[in-house]
Amino acid sequence: MTQRKPEPTPIQTFLAPLAALARKQREIEALVFWGDAQGWDDQPTEALEAEEITFYAEGLLEDGFHLIWTVVALADAPGLPDHIRLQFWQDSGPPPPPLAPGWSAIGSGHWTAS
Repeated sequence: MTQRKPEPTPIQTFLAPLAALARKQREIEALVFWGDAQGWDDQPTEALEAEEITFYAEGLLEDGFHLIWTVVALADAPGLPDHIRLQFWQDSGPPPPPLAPGWSAIGSGHWTAS
């Protein structure tokens, strides 16, 4: 008897584009930014290797954090992903800052914790 593969959770479905990119582009990194009512960190708090990205994000989403992920490319190479930007926060607060000049978003997703 063949067992059916379990259906992905909503979080897994949300993170699926990142998982696919990490499998395809093994050298891609994710930069983690944190925000709160006082604002956003200017610099990433950590860099994640490709195989860590979805595991890290899934755990935080299960714990009730919000997330905006963005696949980022250099503006002069818009079709080539350079890195992933993960912006996490809890409760309310100011929206995440836009990408710095010279960068463009080529994919994104927004998870709002319930």
